[in-house]
Amino acid sequence: MGELITPDQVRTWIPGDLTLDSSAHAWAGLTLKGYRYPDLDVHIPAMRDYMIVAYRGGAARMSRRNGGPWQSDRVGPGVVSILTRAEPSQWRWDQPIDVSHAYLSHDAIASVAAEVFDQDIAQIEMNDQVRSEDPAVLTIMAALEREIQADSLGSDLYVEALRSQLCIHLLRHYASVTLRQQAVAGGLSPRQRRLLVEYVEDNLERPISLAEMAALTRMSVSHLIRKFHADFSCPPHAYVMRQRIEHAKRLLISGQEIPLKLVAARSGFADQSHMSRLFRRALNMTPSEFRRTTSKSS
Repeated sequence: MGELITPDQVRTWIPGDLTLDSSAHAWAGLTLKGYRYPDLDVHIPAMRDYMIVAYRGGAARMSRRNGGPWQSDRVGPGVVSILTRAEPSQWRWDQPIDVSHAYLSHDAIASVAAEVFDQDIAQIEMNDQVRSEDPAVLTIMAALEREIQADSLGSDLYVEALRSQLCIHLLRHYASVTLRQQAVAGGLSPRQRRLLVEYVEDNLERPISLAEMAALTRMSVSHLIRKFHADFSCPPHAYVMRQRIEHAKRLLISGQEIPLKLVAARSGFADQSHMSRLFRRALNMTPSEFRRTTSKSS
């Protein structure tokens, strides 16, 4: 197999006018682009990422083949197409269309799959779809489109959550997952555990990805998840969130009367309301109530 093409190279093979682009935001594992296309007949080389197409304007007869017979259907607003990665294909349509493309990296889907199945992933195969009426995918992609232009508070965490939702939805409805049979024995080494604990503590103010944690321990994401759970009795994301809450608690009882908005930012929450929701879930009280309760007891 030749070199896999990236989202930025897709335009070379499917020429059109670019209308949206998330590249400047450098989202981890996810790229969103919008295009306005004339009617085309194109050969698409093997792509690095999985691609989800949401049709925003125009209607056309869409046809696809991958070394076999053509598959055809009508597409238009309210419809999505799904393209797998690492396989060349030919697509053609007979009318101009406006579309949004979401590109998901294999690592992004594989890391979510490893958490969902709590097991090492051997292979993921996405089932190509010419036409699917899928409101859930359309809702997620519309939220991502708005985020490109809004760049609101907590944008990175919000996009990370949307990416995870999209991965889980694709795994549920469009993917075939092969699990590794062999179990990963034991937990983390003392050095790996120390590195992870220190890394999380030193980087709480910003988003912490599974890929970063895996690279730190020189393991695959799925391998890290299993060993981490064996050591900490919870997934990595749950541990990170727990440490954010503990850090916020320390700030709240420091006696410095730090504004709640600043406590949330310094602890790595998307915003103050995000911190409040997690405090209520974990402690059955808000950060303000926690501060009042601890100040009275001291």
